[in-house]
Formats: sequence, C-alpha cells, structure tokens
Amino acid sequence: MIDVHCHFEQKDYDKDRDAVIEACKKEILAVISSCADPRDWPITLEMVKKYRGFVFATAGIHPEYIKDIKKEEISAFMETIKKEAKGGNIVAVGEIGLDYYWIKEGLWREKQKELMIKFIQLSQELNLPLVIHSRDAMADTIYILEKYKVKNALLHSFGERKLLPRVMESNWSISVGPIIKRSKEHKKIIRDMPLDKIMLETDAPWFGEEGKRNTPLAIREVAEKIAEIKKISFEEVWKQCGLNAIKFFNLPLKVNN
Repeated sequence: MIDVHCHFEQKDYDKDRDAVIEACKKEILAVISSCADPRDWPITLEMVKKYRGFVFATAGIHPEYIKDIKKEEISAFMETIKKEAKGGNIVAVGEIGLDYYWIKEGLWREKQKELMIKFIQLSQELNLPLVIHSRDAMADTIYILEKYKVKNALLHSFGERKLLPRVMESNWSISVGPIIKRSKEHKKIIRDMPLDKIMLETDAPWFGEEGKRNTPLAIREVAEKIAEIKKISFEEVWKQCGLNAIKFFNLPLKVNN
C-alpha cells in the first residue's frame, strides 16, 4: 500500500497537489516522490515537511539531464542531499542511472556513467539505498552496480527479463507500475521474481489511462494484476509489497495485520 515511485513535484499537480495527496491519504499508507531535478527540490521538501510520515522523498539527477546540468549544480545538489539526508528528509538516492533512449551520443553516455558512479558513491557514504532508472541501457547499468558492489538497489520499472538472474543474484529489488497490465515482458518478470523483492509504483503523473494524469491510487490495479499473475490473494500482495517498501527505505511505518 505504498507507491514507491511517483513524481508529485511535477507541474501536472500544481493546481491540486494538496487535494490529490489528501485523497491518497485515505486509501494508501504512503507515497515516495522522486525528485530527479535539483530545481524541483524546494517543492519536494515542502511536501515532505507538510505531510510528514505520508510523503517521503528520494533525490538524485535523472540521466536524461546530463547535457543541461552544470558541474557546479551537481556538486551543490549533492551537498543538499547530504544535508537533507542527515535531517531525515530523504530516504534514498535517486532516481539516477543511465538513459540511452534520450541520449544517443557516446560522449554523453560516458558522462552519464560518471554521474551515476558519483551518486552511487554518495549513497554509500550516506548509507542510503539507491533508486535506479535505466532505459535501453540495462546491461551497462547492472555492470556498474555490480562493479561498485551496490547492495541496496531498487530497479524502477525494470523490464529486461534476460537480466533478471543477475538482479536476483545481487539480491536487488524491482518496482512495477501500470505497464504490467499490457506488457508480456513485465508479466513474466513478475511471475519469476520473488514477492519479497517486488514493490508497487505508478511513476505518476505518467502512465495514466488513455493519456490522462495518473496518481498513486493506481497501485491498487498494479497489485491486483500481480495477484492474478502469481495466483495469490490481492491481500497478500498488498501487504507484502508494503512491508518490502518499509524495509528497503527504512520507513517509520507499520502495516496493520
């Protein structure tokens, strides 16, 4: 009952952010909003403070911004993350990683790798888990995670079944969203992945039905689909995925029996 990956800081919620959060509070235990752009941090921090114990935050720099962000901005945001993590306002570093869909040039892909490594080292310094974004780059992403001996990683929207054995061998977790309702690849991944390594996400405001804005409430549909695929009860999925999130992010929450 926790959406472990959404983006409440996006402008899609500017007109009714508080109303959407209040609606979510009635149905789910918590949401984790991923701040992937330093410019969005003030909004994210405001939400964390206003909805303490319900809205949690991760922070990093999305790899698709590699061409636009300056070294000084990266350094400054990393210092902000250190400060906010010590203040209890950040529960993980991310989303960070590699994105070869938006970035085609070899030079800039190499710079993405350099940035990813910096954030891996930051997470290890802070003893925080990592939230990983990888698009059309999963082999390179996993290679780097293995090379730097990353222990606590959540592969957001993981979708490459051929690499699943390496994910399982490293004891990493995955999160799955509404794409599970239409993707055969994701369905097979969920079938094969142990339930105690699966979390629920929406990536809201994206991936809504018929192109509409999504919200964290859509995790219920995701849990229903997981239950159908694994041939277990919805209640078991709903509870276990929540417990997985609490353990992975070290959240100060409890799941009712």
